[in-house]
Amino acid sequence: MTTFPKAGLAVITGASSGIGAVYADRLAKQDLPLLLIARRMDRLRALAEALQTKYRVPVEVMSADLVKGDDLARVETRLEREQISVLVNNAGVGGLGPTAKASREKMEDVVKLDVVALMRLTHAALVGFRERDEGVLINIGSVIAFAPSAGGAVYAGSKAFVMNFTRSLQMEYAKTPIRIQLVMPGPVRTEFFSSQGMSDSIFPDCAFLSAEQLVDAAMADLHSGQVVSTPAIADPQTWTNLETARTDYLAANMSGRLGPRYSIL
Repeated sequence: MTTFPKAGLAVITGASSGIGAVYADRLAKQDLPLLLIARRMDRLRALAEALQTKYRVPVEVMSADLVKGDDLARVETRLEREQISVLVNNAGVGGLGPTAKASREKMEDVVKLDVVALMRLTHAALVGFRERDEGVLINIGSVIAFAPSAGGAVYAGSKAFVMNFTRSLQMEYAKTPIRIQLVMPGPVRTEFFSSQGMSDSIFPDCAFLSAEQLVDAAMADLHSGQVVSTPAIADPQTWTNLETARTDYLAANMSGRLGPRYSIL
């Protein structure tokens, strides 16, 4: 069972609403002092006040746009210099729509936030985790990592990075007390679609979890030792089958010879 370190800040990016705000509530309930990071300072302050009143824990807020190099470096420095017990890399953006209608700058911003910021903040937090031989890292991925999409090429690619980056780190740190979890949501009722000018109706109502359901399930998985949390999968065997297919695919690519279908070559 994973327990949270007793000393140090719990840091949450994208904390002003949705999944990030729920993580803030649940970690405050664990009596962890918080550092909440997002762009919207008004929302951060309101959330901090509510959490301090409800749980009597210290809550600090920090306005930062992680797409911007200076802001990212400022957050990175905080993670390296202070004692961090938990990092939840939740900040992200979809950038949905066909690439033919997207600017290169907008596509690059998706990569800067979903890939570069997550990678750099993870690396910064792990410095302190290694020094103290403890820490909890939670990276929010997405099932779109397995779903190439004509309307989500950059987003699907970025979440494939998050998945493989996080799972590789899990292997790297498997024999240490540092705990690393990958959370793989499907559709969640947040501002994700509306913030991009899209309607939630892209998926049927029955496909959505609430942010509270997602976070509570992921936290339960964290405490039970599940390094990959897939809250919307009814039958865990589905994930097991996917993992089996993945390892079979990798093994099949180690044959050192062409498949029989290429016998004419």
